[in-house]
Amino acid sequence: MGLLEIRWHGRGGQGVVTASELLAEAAILEGNFIQAFPEFGPERMGAPIKAFTRVSDEPIKIHSQVYSPDIVMVLDPTLIGQVEVTEGLSDDGILFVNTHMSADELKAALGFEGKIYTLDATKIAMETIGRPVANTSCAGALVKFGEVVKLENLLKVTEEKFKEKLPQKAIIANKAAIEIAYKEVTV
Repeated sequence: MGLLEIRWHGRGGQGVVTASELLAEAAILEGNFIQAFPEFGPERMGAPIKAFTRVSDEPIKIHSQVYSPDIVMVLDPTLIGQVEVTEGLSDDGILFVNTHMSADELKAALGFEGKIYTLDATKIAMETIGRPVANTSCAGALVKFGEVVKLENLLKVTEEKFKEKLPQKAIIANKAAIEIAYKEVTV
């Protein structure tokens, strides 16, 4: 595998940090070394934020934010044009945007020539969770196209992480969001 670096973009309250942590915890189950952390600043509900995930089959010696990501996850499409989401992302990289737009529309808008995946993860979240918090559905999509961890491991850590703070009904809904996004994202 080598080192895989992921940068997450979203807004405060959308679960960006949680999505980063879920992916990292699933990678631990597969014997990988991980880092998962937010960019610290004046975080507040609705403010643009970033989180980072590193996954490697060897110890990770880098201790900085991700400057040249392999994958960029954009959980809030309103950040397109407000934040330079493709910064440091090479044309060999992957961009995922939670949007109803097509990959071709995004390529034209951003001028990015790498792989682009899109999915209306917010719609999935509304249908399953009943709230427009698309972090788990975006993580489910990433598991499919990014092939970072196995789906069953993401589902397992979601159950474990949420059981302390959410009712069982909400855990089941989040796991459903993950599975639907995994099935619906086109690879």
